[in-house]
Amino acid sequence: MNTVASNFDLHDLSVFDLAAKLAARELSSVEVTQHFLARIKTEQLGAFLATDADVSLLQAKAADVRLAAGERTALLGVPLAHKDVFVTRDFPTTAGSKMLANYRSPFDATVVSKLGIGPGGAGMVTLGKLNCDEFAMGSGNENSAWFPAKNPWDPTRIPGGSSGGSAAAVAARLVPAATGTDTGGSIRQPASLSGITGIKPTYGRCSRYGMVAFASSLDQAGPMARSALDCALLLSAMAGPDLDRDSTSLDMPAINYATELIAASAHNVSATALKGLKIGLPNQFFGAGCAPDVLAAVRAALAEYEKLGATLVDVDLPLTELSIPVYYIIAPAEASSNLSRFDGVRYGHRAATYSDLNDMYKKSRSEGLGDEVTRRIMIGTYVLSDGYYDAHYLKAQKIRRLIAQDFQKAFTQCDIIAGPVSPTVAWKIGEKKSDPVANYLADIYTLSSSLAGLPGMSVPAGFATSQAGGGMPVGLQLIGNYFNEAQLLGAAHHYQLATDWHLRKPGGSA
Repeated sequence: MNTVASNFDLHDLSVFDLAAKLAARELSSVEVTQHFLARIKTEQLGAFLATDADVSLLQAKAADVRLAAGERTALLGVPLAHKDVFVTRDFPTTAGSKMLANYRSPFDATVVSKLGIGPGGAGMVTLGKLNCDEFAMGSGNENSAWFPAKNPWDPTRIPGGSSGGSAAAVAARLVPAATGTDTGGSIRQPASLSGITGIKPTYGRCSRYGMVAFASSLDQAGPMARSALDCALLLSAMAGPDLDRDSTSLDMPAINYATELIAASAHNVSATALKGLKIGLPNQFFGAGCAPDVLAAVRAALAEYEKLGATLVDVDLPLTELSIPVYYIIAPAEASSNLSRFDGVRYGHRAATYSDLNDMYKKSRSEGLGDEVTRRIMIGTYVLSDGYYDAHYLKAQKIRRLIAQDFQKAFTQCDIIAGPVSPTVAWKIGEKKSDPVANYLADIYTLSSSLAGLPGMSVPAGFATSQAGGGMPVGLQLIGNYFNEAQLLGAAHHYQLATDWHLRKPGGSA
């Protein structure tokens, strides 16, 4: 845990360190909030879609009142920002789409209220809303209706998607932490490509209430920050049942994921810290489809785990290659259903001129929805149509169950599964824009665990060394069995105590 004294370096403090300084009254929440707002004002990464300094400072003042009264919670007064698919009362919510331009929600998403300054919340201060692919559909944040987010390590490259604004903002030290959503890898992949830490919890751990839906059986909220400890602090506040408002919410109490990590930080790194931990390496994650410098960084990270006492074992996930066609049947099918409400009548943009109701639907949706969203709606409508449902959608659901069974077989041999997050480092903006399939293939290592509903995370593990890699970040993916977020975070935390990849920051960022 690092400590930086000067205000100029406030943005280098972790969530844990900021919270400690706020609790000790060495800093005020207003001071911290003003510092980050000043950085956000000059950012040129396209990470933010909306800010409101008055709202943020009002929340910071409320946090300072609570701190002055002696209240001490793990996150009180610490700033964050939300991916723009979480509805917020005090900021517009567009989901990266013109269909929802300037939409204002009358309520906060459960995740927002759990983390926020209101009654029962963790007391964090919201700095604004973060850029994302339209309706969370994309792998590079190039599908945002407004502008693409840029990778702070190289602004000519994508930061990953769909939570690209979240990843870019955290990596560039514009925010200490952010929320993201992961449908097929949209927390883990941008975390990997932008050099930060992110975790997708078990499906149902965090409420989906107030999250603009893409694919309801896959969407899951999670935290993005620079370290596993910071993610643990946020996940402890975000998780928990929301049975009255989310039918997919797990009836499991919230867990304090940070307690054991904080205790471990107080001791020197031990060569036996992870003794007994078995890490499974799927053959399918280490094949020819992965860039050599990505594999080299992942292999080096796994060697570090061996030094910490972990044992590496080979496992098999034979249906990995089917995860892409299965996902791109199920997710678009659910999207076509979820997005049917955005028709210009019930929700969303309405065309200015039209001849009749049918014409209004056509014009409103064609004006409000981008190419990728339209593409997925059309695919989804097709696979759900009469005569194709059994051949495509039903078969995909059956294979989904087999993919989940593959993981359960693998977990009889290991505790955690590890491998790359993405087969390549971040690519150039526009490089894959005209080839949707190339974008889809970027999620080959993350889709299968999403289909199974398993928790997974990305941990900074080094940088690409090839000329094509351009020195860009590489992430290590850790996948756990159901409800084993604590084990994942612990394994990541011990690795981060032994390495400093998560402390590296892009040069010349805002």
